[in-house]
Amino acid sequence: MRHAFTEGTLAAVGALLLVLALSAPARATDHSHHTHSMQESTDALPGTVRITLPDSVLIDQDGESLKFGADAVAGRLVAINFIYTTCTTVCPVQSAVFADVQRRLANRAGSEVFLLSVTVDPLRDTPAVLGQFASRYQAGPRWRFLTGSSQAVQEVLKAFDVYTPNFADHPAAIVVGDPRTGEWVRFLGFVSSDEVVKRLEALQAARAAARSSQAG
Repeated sequence: MRHAFTEGTLAAVGALLLVLALSAPARATDHSHHTHSMQESTDALPGTVRITLPDSVLIDQDGESLKFGADAVAGRLVAINFIYTTCTTVCPVQSAVFADVQRRLANRAGSEVFLLSVTVDPLRDTPAVLGQFASRYQAGPRWRFLTGSSQAVQEVLKAFDVYTPNFADHPAAIVVGDPRTGEWVRFLGFVSSDEVVKRLEALQAARAAARSSQAG
């Protein structure tokens, strides 16, 4: 599958690679907020976090209303990121990462893995705007983009500890987890698709082992 990335996305990826190459010695300790300075760390170790999923009602890019915990996550293995469509640096890079994760998981029949992208700018990122953004990355049925009322979105962002009053300052984070076991890991900074897929595969393997144990 060939992804229809814009020139802006490619430029952001190129800029990211350049900055990472120049700043390699200092990356391990840098966890600054998403201020478009491109100083987040790719080497940050993931942190295990406790998350209580809210059932705030959000709306996906197709205009469907759904409860975040009960419907959007719904017991699935998920990778979640937090973006806004007018961002020109971190968000396009993270979206490109999710597009690659989607591509790599596409051929797994019956996959229980879903990708969720929650906007931090619900006033501008309407379902229609998110739909256009989703099509840019050829998002399939297992990748949902979510918006909603300011209050509902804030409830979700606060649950993942990524809410900031100025949405452009939100942390660059990807959260991967299994709601059934409560095992959640938060990656801060620029994370590769390899890291996300590796974590999802570990959670899938754990589920498979648990099913096998129960069957035995």
